[in-house]
Amino acid sequence: MKFAYWPGCSVPRQGTPELRITAAAVCDKLGIELEDLSLAPCTGSGILQARDLVYADTLNASTFAMAEDMGLSLMTICSTCQGVFSQARKRLKDKPDYLAQINETLAEQGMKYSGNLEVKHLLWVLVEDYGLAEVKKAVASSLTGLRVAPFYGCYLLRPSAALGFDEHPERRTCLESLIEALGAEAVDFRGKTLCCGYPLVGVNDENSAAMVGTHTLEAKEKGADCMVTPCPLCHMNLDGVQPQAGEQRDTRINMPVLHLTQLIGLALGIDPPDLGFDRHTVQVKSVLDKLGL
Repeated sequence: MKFAYWPGCSVPRQGTPELRITAAAVCDKLGIELEDLSLAPCTGSGILQARDLVYADTLNASTFAMAEDMGLSLMTICSTCQGVFSQARKRLKDKPDYLAQINETLAEQGMKYSGNLEVKHLLWVLVEDYGLAEVKKAVASSLTGLRVAPFYGCYLLRPSAALGFDEHPERRTCLESLIEALGAEAVDFRGKTLCCGYPLVGVNDENSAAMVGTHTLEAKEKGADCMVTPCPLCHMNLDGVQPQAGEQRDTRINMPVLHLTQLIGLALGIDPPDLGFDRHTVQVKSVLDKLGL
């Protein structure tokens, strides 16, 4: 199993380099080959497409064309990238004239996109392509007894029409399914499908921290030992802003937040020191202690 691989800008360049390291380690353990798209541009997040949709779609179509030229489907470990890719892919697939317009620009760089590339987040790859049965077989250190609150992030859920929910209804609950395949218990809570507050950082920090406090405290009240997210931006906010959120409410929240790949890595038997936990704001010692690691 092999994919053209785009980790996203926030992973190697900003706040979560541990996600790229752990994703590589997990995929290596599972035998998933990754071919880096080292020349691919930023997706533009939701910001660029709001300001210049054609420019944003041209950039993302160039990434799609690179993957097609490699003869591979495209995989990312960033929920925001997945959401932006999915929306661009749907527009280009649904509007042949628009795709032709984009391809006129790509042709100047010797590129062309067919409109049919498959784009998937690692979470979807593991559930739909690798398969949960195979994931269970790969578990070397079961997470039995660990209670994990899933946090999807906006871009893996909305807009559902662009994310293939009609064809893949399991995507609505795939994070819980994977948590359980690893041997842990998925803790249901309302905040799992809501925004983490990251878009408000630098605009309204007080409200962003309040959202972090609401989600992490709810997960704690439900009895979760930790939270897990497939989105690096959600991790940056839920983990990094948690101290401020606690100060707002005059409490210490102390809710560990794991990257999806870190949770998988623990189950696959990867040594905790190799999973980048030292980069977390909220320490994960309580999680490791519970697992006897």
